Amino acid sequence: MKKRSRRYQAVVNALGKQQSHSITEAIELVKKHSKEKFDASVEVHMRLGIDPKQTDQSFRTTVRMPHGTGKKLRIAAFVSPAKEHEAKAAGAELVGGEELVKLIKQTEKVDFDIAVAEPAIMKMLAPIAKILGTKGKMPSPKTGTVTSSIAETIGDIAAGRVDLKSDENGNVHQIIGKVSFDPQKLVENFEALLAGVRAAKPKGAQQEYIKQITVASTMGPGLRIAL
Repeated sequence: MKKRSRRYQAVVNALGKQQSHSITEAIELVKKHSKEKFDASVEVHMRLGIDPKQTDQSFRTTVRMPHGTGKKLRIAAFVSPAKEHEAKAAGAELVGGEELVKLIKQTEKVDFDIAVAEPAIMKMLAPIAKILGTKGKMPSPKTGTVTSSIAETIGDIAAGRVDLKSDENGNVHQIIGKVSFDPQKLVENFEALLAGVRAAKPKGAQQEYIKQITVASTMGPGLRIAL
């Protein structure tokens, strides 16, 4: 078992970790007791009543955070030459088509957080599909990252649209902002996240779909949210 520091244990005792809180109370407590020397992230962890190994219980969706997450995403755009200027103007940092694919194939470096692609360019990505796929960065129609509306999609992502996918144990992890955010903005981001997860309930999910939610700051203890 990982040994926790005295400071961590003191925060746990102050927070009453075993209690359940409203999201408003939890955000206030997380902000109050965040002792990191940097602007820590506020994280939400959800345990879902799903078995991701079953095809009718797989979970993946996108959610728009109304106030962003506080993290600047490095966006790659796989586009035709006619769309390159548009993609750059919208905020993509890596832009290209065949040459960008060749670069990634040669270096196997995926130096970006998320990728978007024009439908016509998708066939070009075949040589690097495995590289992108293993890192969860392959553009997909399911997440809206394969699109003809390149500028609009890049703008949405930069403004706070996030891609959610459960891990192998059926858990969802997502940052909803920074400790420095206004409390109400963090609450509204949480509510948007919760609504998005509920709306994306898989057909084969158990009746008790959302089993547990905790909120924590980076390196801080989790606070259970009353469901």
